[in-house]
Amino acid sequence: MPVDLGVLAAPGHSAVLVMEMQRGVAGDLATFPDLVEVAARNGVVDNAAVVLAAARAAGVPVIHCTAAFRADRAGSHTANSPFVTALLKNPAHMLEGTGAVEVLPALLDPGDLESRRHHGFSPFTGTSLDMTLRSLGVSTVVAVGFSLNLGIPGLALEAVNLGYRVAVVTDAVAGVPEDYARAVLRHTVSLLAARVTAAGIAKVWT
Repeated sequence: MPVDLGVLAAPGHSAVLVMEMQRGVAGDLATFPDLVEVAARNGVVDNAAVVLAAARAAGVPVIHCTAAFRADRAGSHTANSPFVTALLKNPAHMLEGTGAVEVLPALLDPGDLESRRHHGFSPFTGTSLDMTLRSLGVSTVVAVGFSLNLGIPGLALEAVNLGYRVAVVTDAVAGVPEDYARAVLRHTVSLLAARVTAAGIAKVWT
């Protein structure tokens, strides 16, 4: 697997984007059991914790990119995607103010930032994430989290379109089924981003 750590050599210009590592996605309130199983089997949360600890120690901002819905669905398109339509048949799915939308406790630090969205599959759509990153002087984003089916490719593609360099931590992301997730890393993510490991990035930042 190609590993390009050069994009991370200047931590003052990097930020970690933690994609939907929330209790209702892959935690104790998860509605995606297959994703939880894959993540647990591959140590995804533990590997993400390694990345975040190294980032904080190096002064690299950590931004949790979270998703939620209002109970009245205001601000969310609910019928333009088969996946969203299916999810929202459950009226309690990922509601604002519930434990489901909280970041996994093992990954949260008081100094972290949060960028929440109510629509779409990418953390840049309809949020101030781009402005936040630019205000911090960030030119490289490092992605961990869920999922390789939608969120991580969407994050990488939009970040590249906005002019950022991107690195994806291959052992701190997951998707289902696993063979498909591996194919996404090999055939899609590799075209957009550097592929790094949690240990590799921790070594660079420490």
